[in-house]
Amino acid sequence: MTPLAGRLEAIRRTLPSDVDLVAVSKFHPVDALRQAYDAGQRIFGESRAQELRAKVAQLPADVQWHFIGHLQRSNVKHVVPHVSLIHAVDSLPLLLEIEKQAARVDRVVACLLQLHVADEPTKYGFLLDELRQFLADGIWQTCTHVRLRGVMCMATNTDDARQVREEFHKAYSIYQEVRERWFADDPLFNLRSWGMSHDYPLAIQEGSNMVRIGTAIFGPRPLPGEQAE
Repeated sequence: MTPLAGRLEAIRRTLPSDVDLVAVSKFHPVDALRQAYDAGQRIFGESRAQELRAKVAQLPADVQWHFIGHLQRSNVKHVVPHVSLIHAVDSLPLLLEIEKQAARVDRVVACLLQLHVADEPTKYGFLLDELRQFLADGIWQTCTHVRLRGVMCMATNTDDARQVREEFHKAYSIYQEVRERWFADDPLFNLRSWGMSHDYPLAIQEGSNMVRIGTAIFGPRPLPGEQAE
């Protein structure tokens, strides 16, 4: 067993059976992804369209690719043919572009609505009132090539565990409201994506069933300036 495979297995042992692990592979070389794949990992998270497309061509076909970063509308056409889940839908224009490009390639693409719960104005996502208005307007219901599967968020980048817990708790409360008001008859609206390398146990305690872990599996990223997953 390689050191990477050992780290991956150690993380898996801490996860409940109903929690999915997204291995955040952005910026890491294909060889590292192959090691994780050989150790049984099948879900990988990327955040750049060009890098995603290059890795898709080099990994087996049964990999599930998630797009986890902020997605610009100009890149949607490059992402939609390859991904099984887009984590961060944060506006109606982005949703409509995903619908357009998914229809072009005859796919139905699963998406998560990004919540802005962090105390950081630079983070993307819907504020609660914005999300309520977005859902109440109902335009999303006309998007037959998009399937809304749940919500995601990122907590404030802080060492204050109490604040992080409160933000995850808020995200779960919003998820419950959204599910009960707009998706009560849709059992597939069930994904809650929050928690990273440094806070995923706390995230699971606060309702996450999909964690995004990169550094704890692959080690530090080759490129500086990125918040660790």
